[in-house]
Amino acid sequence: MPLVESSLIVLMIWAVLGYLIGSIPFGVVVTKVMGLGNLREVGSGNIGATNVLRTGSKPAAIATLLLDGAKGAIVLLCARAFAGEDAAQVAALTAMIGHCYPVWLKFNGGKGVATFLGILLALAWPAGIAACVIWLIAAGLTRMSSMGGLAAAAASGILAVLSGHGTAYLLCTVLTMIVFWRHRANITRIRAGTEPKIGQK
Repeated sequence: MPLVESSLIVLMIWAVLGYLIGSIPFGVVVTKVMGLGNLREVGSGNIGATNVLRTGSKPAAIATLLLDGAKGAIVLLCARAFAGEDAAQVAALTAMIGHCYPVWLKFNGGKGVATFLGILLALAWPAGIAACVIWLIAAGLTRMSSMGGLAAAAASGILAVLSGHGTAYLLCTVLTMIVFWRHRANITRIRAGTEPKIGQK
C-alpha cells in the first residue's frame, strides 16, 4: 500500500469520481447505440463484453471490452497525475466498485474483469501485460472467459510484486476478491461442468 499523503477531502473526491466514471455501463450504451437491443435481455443479462458478444456483434464486444478497461485506467492515471499514488489506488478501487455495482442499474453491474485489467495495466503495466497473457492462455485452453478472468485476477498480486510494484499488492488482493465474488455463480457452474463456452449463445 502506498504512503497516504493526500488529505481526506482529496481522497474522497477521487473516490467519488472513480465510482461515477467506473459506473458508466458501456455494454448497455454500446449495444443501444448499435441497435442490438436491450443487453439486459440477452444471455446472462450481464453488461460485460462476454455477454455483449452473445448479441452476435464482435465489434460491439470489442468496443465494450476496450471502454470498460479504459475507464479503469483513465481514472487511475488522472488521479495519479493530479493527486498522487494513494489517490490513484483509491480511485481505481472505487472505479471497480462502480463497474460492478453501478447506481444507474440498481447496483447490478458487470463482473469487473475488463475494468480490472485496465486498472492493472495503468497501475503496473508489466504486471498488466502478464495478466492479459494469463487471461488469453486460460480462456483459450478452457474456452471459458470466466476462467481467464479468475486466473488473471488470482495472479495479479504476485505479478505486481515481481514487477517491482509491491505497494499495489493490497489493491490487487482486494480487486481479486471482488472478481471472485462477482464470479461466484460462474465458479459453481465451472465445478458442475455447465459453464458456457466463449461464443456460445
